[in-house]
Amino acid sequence: MPTKLTSAFAALLLACSLFSPTAIADDYSDTIEIFKSAGESSNYFNNAYGYAVFPTIGKAGIGIGGAYGKGRVYVGGKQVGKTKMTQVSIGLQFGGQGYSQVIFFEDERAFKEFAGGNFEFGAEAGVVAITAGANAQASTTGASAGASGGKNDASTVADGWYKGMAIFSVAKGGLMYEASIAGQKFSYEAL
Repeated sequence: MPTKLTSAFAALLLACSLFSPTAIADDYSDTIEIFKSAGESSNYFNNAYGYAVFPTIGKAGIGIGGAYGKGRVYVGGKQVGKTKMTQVSIGLQFGGQGYSQVIFFEDERAFKEFAGGNFEFGAEAGVVAITAGANAQASTTGASAGASGGKNDASTVADGWYKGMAIFSVAKGGLMYEASIAGQKFSYEAL
């Protein structure tokens, strides 16, 4: 039994290193272009007050999991700050995954709420997944999902605003089985 546990722990460490934010290039403009080319999320760029972009968020877990990513915050198409996302999850989960994420702010109030210090999404916030096999999210606000062949030809299904924000993600790689409760916590630093 200890050999199986050691092997599982080694696989988790490998997954974390493969999908950590430093392992995959942080190209903000490419990530923004992916979301601009992805159906409904492209409309949010035209109508939102601002947005936060995370080129790569690395996520891994065995029972207890976590995720981390660095991002930039834009208002009017210009970078106004930096942000970091952390997540701790508890539940049935195993594996590692890398994904990109964008959070749109519907208005100045939503932006100020996000930028006001330590902002947190609870487990009830829904995320629209953009690639096939990414992840579907069911929540108290409804279920949302998207599907496409890959990040280069992504398309989305709109879920709308939730408390003045809309969240989209694109899976980059990895394999993770997850049935857990998690929330994302964000810090913000103005430029």
